[in-house]
Amino acid sequence: MAYDVNRIRKEFPSLDSGLAFFDGPGGSQVPKSVGEAIAKAITQATSNRNTITMSEQNAEKCVQDYRSAVADLLNCDPRGVIYGRSWTQLTYDMSRNLAKSWGPGDEIIVTRLDHDSNIRPWVQAAEAKGVTVKWAEFDVDTAELPVEAISSLLTNKTKFVACTGAANTLGTKPDIAAIAKAVHSVGALFLVDAVHLTPHAVIDFKAIGADFIGFSSYKIFGPHCGTLVADPALLESIKNDKLAPSTMNVPERFEFGTLPYEIMAGVTASIDFIAGMDHEATGTRRERIVKSMHSLEQYEAPLFEYLESEIKSLPGVKTYGHAKDRTPTLYFSFDGKDGTEIYKHLATAKVNAPCHNFYAYEASHKLGLGDKGALRAGLAPYSIKEEVDRLIAGIRSYL
Repeated sequence: MAYDVNRIRKEFPSLDSGLAFFDGPGGSQVPKSVGEAIAKAITQATSNRNTITMSEQNAEKCVQDYRSAVADLLNCDPRGVIYGRSWTQLTYDMSRNLAKSWGPGDEIIVTRLDHDSNIRPWVQAAEAKGVTVKWAEFDVDTAELPVEAISSLLTNKTKFVACTGAANTLGTKPDIAAIAKAVHSVGALFLVDAVHLTPHAVIDFKAIGADFIGFSSYKIFGPHCGTLVADPALLESIKNDKLAPSTMNVPERFEFGTLPYEIMAGVTASIDFIAGMDHEATGTRRERIVKSMHSLEQYEAPLFEYLESEIKSLPGVKTYGHAKDRTPTLYFSFDGKDGTEIYKHLATAKVNAPCHNFYAYEASHKLGLGDKGALRAGLAPYSIKEEVDRLIAGIRSYL
């Protein structure tokens, strides 16, 4: 098989701990190559970015390699790749930038399905400008977010729509391309939070048709940071606050201060790792990424089917994600049982499966789970059946 999970597992030093990681939706483990790339970048001769001295060239290369790697991962223009400390920081920054052109009478749309980082920044920016906020609702029983949930709210007053590419608790993958088409029919801008989608699917920014898309590198084997992508021409049209002597060039004018070159080198290495997950993949880095991600999907599908069937066989269980198209992520609880106590019990068996709302605050409350949320078990590219069995055995022993 082109996807050799045992070969992949050998690249992750943290797996030697004996822990079984089902907390991948909150952050993946990191392969050796990424740590080595970070160490090399931070210890080599380096200066502020330029092209004159060798140390300046080293810094510049880290930045340009990062933009090129992201461009291959998402099929986008490297000139539209913005680095950020986190996805939340990037959405707050862009919300303030876009809201400069908003005013009373305008409308924006957010969804109950999203992580709060793709809700609250837009809601708060809208409220500050007297803009109406409309909420797209998902179906509680199916966890589906149909196109109509958003298209029915669109008017000629709609300025902006934010929607997840995949829900971080329920796993739901809305039809983003169809939503983009609907949003653009009224002349609004559309942003996709692909933080939970990127680890589990091939993403083609050009084909999706969104205006903005982004991800968090620590969900795809990389260091802690975020990336926001847009067409360079769109970025040119957005006015943002910046220091007087800093560049007007995009994407640099959206990146504040000296960039962390070593972190960017780590992101590049993580994307190179993804390109090599299928050891038979050949061609350009983009072609190898596409092949590797398709192979990963084929590997994860039966493993997730097994995980879900085993969880559903447990007494008193209630599962919450039932969308037809979703990531290998399961959100569940047990009647009369405290999910946090199960989480703690699993930890004694060296199984990581936390209980929380995971910042899907609106979704958790809509499901009746309040602030506390439920248990979440998500697969990662290094997950194996033996670990699923340990998870199930741990829950059974608690019950």
